[in-house]
Amino acid sequence: MKINNHKKNARLQRKMGYLMIAALTALSSCHSEKNVSTNTAESIAPGAPGAASHWSYSGKTGIGTSYEQYINGQYKDGGSTSRISKVWFSIAQGVLTETMFGLIHEAQAQGMQLYVKGDNFLHDEKIDTISQIDYLDKDAQGRPLSLAYKIVNRDKEGRYEIEKHIFTDPDTNSLIMKVTFRALADNVTPYLYLNPNIANTGPNDKAWSENNIWYAADGKTHLALKTDAPISKSTVGFEGISDGLADLKTDGKLQHSYTTTGETTGNIAMTLQLPTLNKGQTGEWQFVLGFGYSKEESLAAATQTLNSGYASVLAKFNGTGDAIGWEDYLASLPELEKLATASTDNGKLLYASALVLKAQEDKTHAGAVIASLSTPWGDTVPAEKSETGYKAVWPRDFYQVTMAMLAIGDKVTPKIAFEYLQHVQANDKTPGYSGTPGWFLQKTHVDGEIEWVGVQLDQTAMPIMLGWRLWKEGVLSDEEIKSWYEKMLKPAANFLTDGGQVNLLWNRNIITPPLTQQERWEEQPGYSPSTTAAIITGLVAAADIAKLAKDDTNATRYLTAADKYSGMVESTMFTTQGVFNEAPTNGKYFLRISENNNPNDNGPLEERNGQIGLHESEILDGGFLELVRYGVRPANNNAITDSLPELDNLSLDDSVKVKYEFTFPGVEGKFPGWRRYGKDGYGDGTLQGSAYTAAQMRAETRGRVWPIFTGERGQYELAKALNQGDINTANLDNLRNTYVKAMELFANEGLMIPEQVWDGVGKSDTYNYTTGKGTNSATPLAWSHAEYVKLLRSYADKKVWDKNESTAERYNKVK
Repeated sequence: MKINNHKKNARLQRKMGYLMIAALTALSSCHSEKNVSTNTAESIAPGAPGAASHWSYSGKTGIGTSYEQYINGQYKDGGSTSRISKVWFSIAQGVLTETMFGLIHEAQAQGMQLYVKGDNFLHDEKIDTISQIDYLDKDAQGRPLSLAYKIVNRDKEGRYEIEKHIFTDPDTNSLIMKVTFRALADNVTPYLYLNPNIANTGPNDKAWSENNIWYAADGKTHLALKTDAPISKSTVGFEGISDGLADLKTDGKLQHSYTTTGETTGNIAMTLQLPTLNKGQTGEWQFVLGFGYSKEESLAAATQTLNSGYASVLAKFNGTGDAIGWEDYLASLPELEKLATASTDNGKLLYASALVLKAQEDKTHAGAVIASLSTPWGDTVPAEKSETGYKAVWPRDFYQVTMAMLAIGDKVTPKIAFEYLQHVQANDKTPGYSGTPGWFLQKTHVDGEIEWVGVQLDQTAMPIMLGWRLWKEGVLSDEEIKSWYEKMLKPAANFLTDGGQVNLLWNRNIITPPLTQQERWEEQPGYSPSTTAAIITGLVAAADIAKLAKDDTNATRYLTAADKYSGMVESTMFTTQGVFNEAPTNGKYFLRISENNNPNDNGPLEERNGQIGLHESEILDGGFLELVRYGVRPANNNAITDSLPELDNLSLDDSVKVKYEFTFPGVEGKFPGWRRYGKDGYGDGTLQGSAYTAAQMRAETRGRVWPIFTGERGQYELAKALNQGDINTANLDNLRNTYVKAMELFANEGLMIPEQVWDGVGKSDTYNYTTGKGTNSATPLAWSHAEYVKLLRSYADKKVWDKNESTAERYNKVK
């Protein structure tokens, strides 16, 4: 990426005052800080530890962070860019939700919102208003240019309106929320309510206020809330008991004004009373959350942002003028305009996707790309202990995201991400590991801390596939790919060829490829079409690199293994005696997984997600299409085409049906979507639409439709048209208006694509979902945005972006 040096220098000059501000603030704090132990009993909030702490609703309508430049492949303070901002935020239900500081998974706040008191009502902003969200910075076509948001929440009866602008400060560790409150009736009083969850947990926090600044801390991690609003009264306390809301609900006003929670820790919150307004009056205030590893650091961050002011911070966030921001990142992506022509919304979702994919990278460990800036069904998930949710590294999601970033023309992030992968590969440096090296860890924190340790062979193949693609695209030179072959890719290819013993935590097993311990849904062992497609592709890619490295012996070994596994695909994973054998189906189709080498024995599967008594041939799954996308089989392969009628059968019972069609108000046509597989239990319940939780898995939970499969199917349909020589403008437009448009319709108002959309099966009383729109599982899912981007690139190029040409040349023959 090329950035104007004048912009760099101007930004550096603006930022050099940071240390002076921090030092002056710290000196001031030394003279003003009150000793908590001197507080009177009346000032100490009662009710510790407070209500049980949780996270927030996971259907995010926005996420954000500042854009930062790499310095020699890393994010570094000093040098040409000065301080790196390590703050991320999310938005759901019209309010600020989880806000992270430090590592990308380290949430420091559960949420910040307004409560509104008027004559005979007390409103919760996220429940009692009609909410709209938009982007603050857009081009003439309405495409977002940064992750700064405008939220407007209107009272359903027209008594007030709240407008909020939310973004982070690129120059320090803080978030700013500008609030414009418009009273449309008399005697309306807004209250700001902040619920910290410091250090990624809820029950270990302290809170206090002094000098019109409100603090929360857990150990060394601190949050400071600072505002220019006139605060007539405030309180800090324990959630649900002494946090101020109990007073408002009972008495209609703040009866108590506690200044500290004392030495006892708990789930704390704070309430700030804003001015009472009458009809026609407007209040405009700025609230800043500053973060740091001391009280002084957090206050310095909040002070710097508040002193800089809204307009200045927003300009730097966006990258207008001399500042380096999100507009600069988008300007560095040469393929955006071409891909926009393949969209049906003029590129709005594409631009949002580019921003979302880049935003979900950690800034301490450059290249560490996470799955989603959310915790699935977060409002039901206790915050008692530190967990990552989806804010973690899975090499599978990682591969999809980096391939999408490459598709939009980002050749910097994918390279740095590829280099990061060495930190999550099992070897003699992995804590607690002994056994065969080379496979990639199932799930890790961005700093490499191990979380899950199942062996998923597609996750070992995909780093090889990524390295090969970066080499072919000219991102990695011959010398670089040869070096990475020796350091990382050769051990991975050896593991895919030979397997071996693994010994890590609970996992003490011998792996014998292509049989995988877990397939791409992390649930079942056996022979998986999708996993095997990745294994074969990874080995062919490894052979190409081995030949370059003049390692001909291993190149031959890898190709021999790939050929062997390719020869096993139909014989081990394609049933000719399936239970779905009534017209239009014929009982011949790919299984989701076969636990042995006999696909016709209808063998039992392991219980997962509350679903029991499952058998192989009653579980349909579109994973076999990976064989086509990667180039292992042509689109018109007989086993592939035989499997489509079962996968697409709309007459099946909902329990086993995979394909659904959706309609949307004001839009002509029906739009396709698919579940992961039949009898999937990973999703909301059918009785009330209640949240899925791992602790309460039951037969009623149901995996819903995932937008990623619309993207995958769209690539397959292009491959089929190309295979038939039937690609022209009319046919391509039909594909775009089916698969591209469907993914655009699945996105929410904030242009976030969910993991799952509600399929209309069962009741949704708990969350009142809209059919075809996201559930509370995880939004945005980086993989969903990646599939959309890759689909656009495929249609723009008239060529399947995911295809590995070496694999296709070797195996693309009609069978």
